[in-house]
Amino acid sequence: MESVSKTQDSFDFSQLAARDRYKLLIGSVVPRPIAWVTTVDEKGRPNAAPFSFFNCLSSDPAILALGVENHEDLRFKDTGHNIRVTEEFTVNIVDFANLHPMNTTAVNFPSDVDEITAAGLTMIPGEFVNCPQIAEAPIRFECKRHVTLNIGKSREIVLGEVLAMHARPGLVNERYHVDAAALDALGRMGGHGYCRSFETFDLATPSEEDWRASQNQNAVAL
Repeated sequence: MESVSKTQDSFDFSQLAARDRYKLLIGSVVPRPIAWVTTVDEKGRPNAAPFSFFNCLSSDPAILALGVENHEDLRFKDTGHNIRVTEEFTVNIVDFANLHPMNTTAVNFPSDVDEITAAGLTMIPGEFVNCPQIAEAPIRFECKRHVTLNIGKSREIVLGEVLAMHARPGLVNERYHVDAAALDALGRMGGHGYCRSFETFDLATPSEEDWRASQNQNAVAL
């Protein structure tokens, strides 16, 4: 009797549970950058939390996007609540050196525990928004809320306009190029997986003329 493969090739998302859709998405859309978001509540109390549903969507205007999940009972988590109240947040980029402090801020501590102190982080004042910056982060983006997309009961997407960027000395050259190896940013994979971005390579997009010339060279070589 032939064994039946348990692997699948096609997935109808309308027939899957939300958790299964989540596993397929986070295992396929990789690596994802990590936004280590700092906010303050209406009383000025700071909060820090990491989000891997995050990316840069536009440069003119400069827009960053966060996918912020609610609690299981649909209450807003601290980050979502704080952005809703203050309309400000700061995205701190996570490098390898901050792997464990970042992971500490993801712990579901009780409300009386300060996760920033638990992670041993140093907060420095914002210059363009009231949210603090994580001093240990290599790059920080100060943002104001541009628009919030309410896409369902469990999650909302926050688009933030970047007002300013701050970088560790030596990371950005005079041509505004960021040193990727020195940045050593972390990426999120599926499950509990992470990756490092210090190993990179360059590949320029060719002009049509150059592309056709390379195809002709390949044809001659054959």
